[in-house]
Formats: sequence, structure tokens, C-alpha cells
Amino acid sequence: MRGTAAAAERSFLVGLIGAGIGPSLTPAMHEREAAALGRRLVYRTIDIDVLNLPPEAVGELVRTAPHYGFDGLNITHPCKQLVLPHLDRLAPDAAALGAVNTVVFEGGAAVGHNTDWSGFLGALEAGLPGARRDRVVLLGAGGAGAAVAHALFTSGTGELVVADPDPSRARDLARGLSARFPDRVCRAIAPGELPGHLAGHPDAADGLVNATPVGMADHPGLPLPEELLDPSTWVADLVYRPLRTALVAAAERRGCPVLPGGRMAVLQAAEAFELITGLVPDRDRMSDHFARLTAG
Repeated sequence: MRGTAAAAERSFLVGLIGAGIGPSLTPAMHEREAAALGRRLVYRTIDIDVLNLPPEAVGELVRTAPHYGFDGLNITHPCKQLVLPHLDRLAPDAAALGAVNTVVFEGGAAVGHNTDWSGFLGALEAGLPGARRDRVVLLGAGGAGAAVAHALFTSGTGELVVADPDPSRARDLARGLSARFPDRVCRAIAPGELPGHLAGHPDAADGLVNATPVGMADHPGLPLPEELLDPSTWVADLVYRPLRTALVAAAERRGCPVLPGGRMAVLQAAEAFELITGLVPDRDRMSDHFARLTAG
């Protein structure tokens, strides 16, 4: 991390690499917070869909970014795991999760971090205080899913059921989690097995987390049938554009406690901002930035 004295003397160039990231509010949140701190920060989106690049191109994009003056990058779907072989070092959290959402260029090295897991945990504790989380169903076994799983087990969840359209990816995540948290239970299931874990079933989960891109502006819809939502189960969605996703709306109709993705978006962005710039952001002010951006 750069020292605050050095940070005070310079401006910053930051980028976001991912697919379908046009609606992202991360650039505006970073730029507005830097301005509030009296610094200049320019944030650019690098949308692989717009550039007609495959997800695997993330490696070349990361390697060349420092040559164009980038101080750091945020990494999002579908590149959070694909970027790993192209980094020089991983922070302990990123190494444990096997996923990176923030890359900082330090002394010629690309260092990977993960602020998703701490952002989700902070959002869960603030947005659904006191909610039981002994047994949780997780939709999505990609980089975001890995972060959520790490956060849940770190916070005391005893059993996690992971469903992903790619069964091998769900099994890989469950296997890795079981190795890191041997005293917890993590099982991979096929999406078709979800009815046995939700909707008032005797073994129904306390909570459900959507860590898939389903619900984003470019991936509209529900990640599971609405009838599987039960009022006894809280529902968290990592998607924040739109803020009231189809899943959040359906869960509210069914009487479920809900956690939209906005709070996590702010908390992970604030931590990434600090890692890249060395400046300490005002998280409440960043929440206000986010609220104004979504209201507009």
C-alpha cells in the first residue's frame, strides 16, 4: 500500500476489467471520493464485451496496464479467478479464496487482493443484524461465490450448500472450503436439488445468497424459481445494478428479509480504494455517493 504522504502528491489512474460493466457505479464512487479528499482520480472501464475479447484476455490487460500509467485495477465477472496466474503475488485473503477483485501495482509487481469477502460480511452484519446463518444456500461458485463462502464460514456458518450451473465448479469450491474449514460442512448440489433445501422444507436453509450475475442489467431474470423462496429464509443478492433486482423484488413479495447488493458494493469499493491509493475513504460519504448515484 502506498503511504498517505506519497498519495497526497499525485493523481491516480484506476480501471475495472470485466464483462458487461457499463452500468457499474464503481468508477463514479472512486472518483467522487477522491475529489472529496482533494485528490484527482480517473477511473476507466475495460469492458471485454465491448472490446470483443475473451475472459482469458485479462492476463494481457493486467500485464500492460502499468505501462499506461494505471495504479491499480478492479476485477469483476468473469475474470476474478482467471487473473490469478498473471499476478506476481497474492495477499493472504486472495490466496485463500482463489479469487481476486483488486490488483495493486507496487514496485513493478502486480499484487492481488480480495475485498469482496469482507465487504459482504460487513454488509450482512449491518443489513441483517441478528439473522441466523447456521445453514446457507449459495448460488454461484465463481469468484464472488468463493468470497461469500469464505465470509460465511469465517463468521460462524456451520453448513453451506453450493449450487452452480457448472457442477464441477461447485464441487471444486466445496472441496477447497472443506480443506480450509475442516470443522464445517460444505456440499455441492445441482440446481435441480434446490427444492430440498429451500421453501419450507424441514431442512430449509436460514439464508440464500445469489452470487451469480443473474439479475444484472445484462443478465436479467431470477437465478431460481420464485416458489422456492420462503419467509423463513433471508435472501441476499450481490447484484446492485439494478439495486432492486428481480430476486430482491420476488423475495420481498414472498415476505423474506432481504439484503440488496448496494451495501456490499460500497464496502468492497471503499477497501479497494484504500488499497490502490493509500488514502483512507469516508465510508459513510461513499454510501451517500452511492445513494445519489442510484437515485439518479
